[in-house]
Amino acid sequence: MGNSYGPRHARQLRAAGGLVHRGTGSALEIALVYRPRYSDWSLPKGKLRTGEIPVRAAVREVGEETGTRVAVTRRLQRITYDVAGEPKTVDYWAMRALDTRFEAGREVSELAWLTPAQASQRLSYAQDRAVVEEFAASGPVDSVVTLLRHARAGKRSQWTGEDALRPLESRGIEQSLALAPFLELFAPRRVLAADRLRCVQTVDPLANLLGRPVEVAAEFNDEAFLRAPRITLERLLELAADSVCICSQGYTVPALIDALGLAAHGQSSATHKGATWAISVVAGRPVQADYYRTPSEPH
Repeated sequence: MGNSYGPRHARQLRAAGGLVHRGTGSALEIALVYRPRYSDWSLPKGKLRTGEIPVRAAVREVGEETGTRVAVTRRLQRITYDVAGEPKTVDYWAMRALDTRFEAGREVSELAWLTPAQASQRLSYAQDRAVVEEFAASGPVDSVVTLLRHARAGKRSQWTGEDALRPLESRGIEQSLALAPFLELFAPRRVLAADRLRCVQTVDPLANLLGRPVEVAAEFNDEAFLRAPRITLERLLELAADSVCICSQGYTVPALIDALGLAAHGQSSATHKGATWAISVVAGRPVQADYYRTPSEPH
């Protein structure tokens, strides 16, 4: 399955938050925060800043309210409710806790780690309980594969050299720089790219940010996929055992999403240049794909 959101009300207040979890099985715990101003227990969340994309806002708010460094995994539901007569929407993501250094403050005075059942009992609002129930029904994911189409490159018709060496254009370079901190939110352990200069250039800023090399993987170029799609698909499933980032091309990316059957009902697998599919994996099986436009554009 996948997640895709429809049009938003023009006057809606926008916020984003995270269901932060740690542990597995019977030791699975969820982070709740106590806000003395409202005398309530809730999932960490907050308003979007001007020009901020929701997933980035969610990670920032989680960090500010819980002191937790996280790896984003999958989208959860969007909830809507009224605040002073105006609709407010909150987009939630599941996030795996990497480390926590909580300090009590004016906005959040307590942090509690509770089992899903305990969290549902402690939460003050039904909409937060609905998010916990959604998460508890499927549980945490094991890894995330961020599969993206390369950023904008010069037109093939205007390039006289070998196509494999066609580089990013200036707009594509801007996209690659914006992609690095966005892709870092998913905490990839490896960075791979098809053997096309524009693919390597797209994830090179991410590799530099993570201090890891770009691994060239020829099986993810369009020609290789068209010759032997099963080999590319099997390679993707092999890599899915760990959190990785893979940069590929405009035919291969949507074709892989289709082959995995992960596009949401009514959602196209068509992928813009510089756009990303975050594929959630459980027990080696891809179970959800969330589509993100380029980080410099609204989501």
